[in-house]
Amino acid sequence: MIISAHVGAGALVGTALRRPLPAFAAGFVSHLAMDMVPHWGNGPGLGWIPVARRDGVAGLAAMGVLTAAAPPGRRIAVLAGMTGACLPDTDKIGIYFAGRSPWPRRFDRFHGRIQRESADLLPRDVLVAAMLSVTAAGLLQALGRSRPPRR
Repeated sequence: MIISAHVGAGALVGTALRRPLPAFAAGFVSHLAMDMVPHWGNGPGLGWIPVARRDGVAGLAAMGVLTAAAPPGRRIAVLAGMTGACLPDTDKIGIYFAGRSPWPRRFDRFHGRIQRESADLLPRDVLVAAMLSVTAAGLLQALGRSRPPRR
C-alpha cells in the first residue's frame, strides 16, 4: 500500500483512539493489516523510487494537513496513529539510503510474506489514499467544530 494510504488510515485510528500510545500501536497494526490487502507494488529492484518520491511528499503533506486539522485534544493521538501506520515501511528507506533495514530480519521476513502486491493497482491505491485522507480531514474538522467554546 502506498504510504499516503497508511497516513489516512493512521489519522482515523488516532482520531478514534484519542490516546497517543494506543493510537501508535494500532496504527502500526493497521499498516500490517493493509499490507495483506492486494495493493500496488512492482517487485524487487528500484522501480518503485519514482512513485515513492511523489507518494512520500504527498504523505508528508497529508500528515501536516491532518495534524493541523486535528482538534488540540486529539492532535498528538492523530500524529501518533499516522506515525505508527507509516513506521513499518522504514525498511525501504533504510535499504535505499543505508543499505539495510532498521528492522530485525525476522520482522522483515514477516513483513515481506504478508505483502499482496500487483503492478497494476497504483490508481486504486491513490484513490484509497485520497478517500482515507479526505474522510479523516472531514472528521477532524467536524470534531473541531463540535468543541464547546472556551470561556
